[in-house]
Amino acid sequence: MKRIVIIGSTNTDMVVKAARIPAPGETILGGRFMMNPGGKGANQAVAAARLGGQVTFIAKVGDDLFGREAKALFQKEGICADHIFTDTKEPSGVALIMVDENGENCISVASGANGTLSPSEIEDLQGIIESADLVLLQLETPLDTVCRAAEIAVNKGVPVILNPAPAQAIPSGLYECLEVITPNQSEAELLTGIKVSDLKSAEAAARELCNKGALQVVITMGKAGAYAFDGTQGVMVDAIKVPVIDTTAAGDVFSGALAVALTEGRELVDGVAFAARAAAVSVTRMGAQASAPYRHEVADH
Repeated sequence: MKRIVIIGSTNTDMVVKAARIPAPGETILGGRFMMNPGGKGANQAVAAARLGGQVTFIAKVGDDLFGREAKALFQKEGICADHIFTDTKEPSGVALIMVDENGENCISVASGANGTLSPSEIEDLQGIIESADLVLLQLETPLDTVCRAAEIAVNKGVPVILNPAPAQAIPSGLYECLEVITPNQSEAELLTGIKVSDLKSAEAAARELCNKGALQVVITMGKAGAYAFDGTQGVMVDAIKVPVIDTTAAGDVFSGALAVALTEGRELVDGVAFAARAAAVSVTRMGAQASAPYRHEVADH
């Protein structure tokens, strides 16, 4: 089994589902409350593990109940949590999430210990990263830490996937480390200046990301599907139509599933199709990690 190293954030999600997301200054009653484990890195780690990946997760938590619960959950999911650092000053990360009746959400994150994961701590785990078959990164931990992890991986020939979320500008040196970059439409626009609304604009944005240094690009486009570009040509992979309950972590499930598919030797388009099926299952359920499907739930066609 190929080993996937995921470096990223872990949060506790506090979720309220209501008829709609309130406007500034407005209070809406009648919402349903849930508290779930989340964070982009952790979500992707759980998704990859449930889909059959051998996952090692590198992260940082606070010395608190949320941090201890997160570590216990990772171990329960079969994820190697031996390399999760503890910050004695900062609390574990927390996300406040509003979900409307259509499953759309808005999220505010207090990063806490996620924001103190440092390049030197990543260097302490250089051997773990170098022995991986694939490294998966996001942007909820400091950018210089993400860059250092990518450098260590690529210097040993380990392929790197970057899910560039939350959206922010990234340095040219990071692009040059990437086997695959997986922005959504708004992230692709921020990174390229090209508004992605259809196949033509998706191709233009993908080519621009390759010009910046990435080898392959996957632009997720919600209900329209995902555009997979291998550096030469692109294919639109249709989304699977399902009743949407909650889109929280759908992108993370997609990223975790894509990592599993690529370590299994699938070509990019086939991997994206597998990831789309996994994401389709996740949006039919509430929660972040709770929505991640198991392998038997993601049928291969």
